[in-house]
Amino acid sequence: MDEAALQQALTDTQNLGEMPDADAVGTVGSPDCGDMVRLWIKYKEKDGKKVIDKASFQSFGCQTAIAVASIATELIRGKTKEEALSMSAEELSKPLGPLPPMKIHCGQMVEGALRAALEAENKPAANSAAPLVSDQSGTLADALTAAGKTQGKIKIVLTS
Repeated sequence: MDEAALQQALTDTQNLGEMPDADAVGTVGSPDCGDMVRLWIKYKEKDGKKVIDKASFQSFGCQTAIAVASIATELIRGKTKEEALSMSAEELSKPLGPLPPMKIHCGQMVEGALRAALEAENKPAANSAAPLVSDQSGTLADALTAAGKTQGKIKIVLTS
């Protein structure tokens, strides 16, 4: 991992915070380890296609998770749902350089939150007892509190 790129991403963190008018929200994480990422997505019509207009995030986690989430919210802008779904954790974290093995889960969490948001669009909220929370209500702190009442786990998304 490029430490200078990580520090720059943290210094220039973008799109941090809730998006009340989001079209989709996805959350991935675990109260057991304390790492969680919530991603909000807003769409717009462009050239007859529905594309991601903006995205924002909240994260309880390490600096790498925050940096990857910030970068991802910029990388997905202007992409269709299908294009964003095709993006891997490696692609989302690429500007930081290769992540060390102990930080790969940070990119996977961001990818998981992105997939949860994209797949949850126009669907009813997930059952709060489910390990993966992908609803549009509350804050990341609310999700962490709700997940703490269950046996939540991080959803690891394996990529090839």
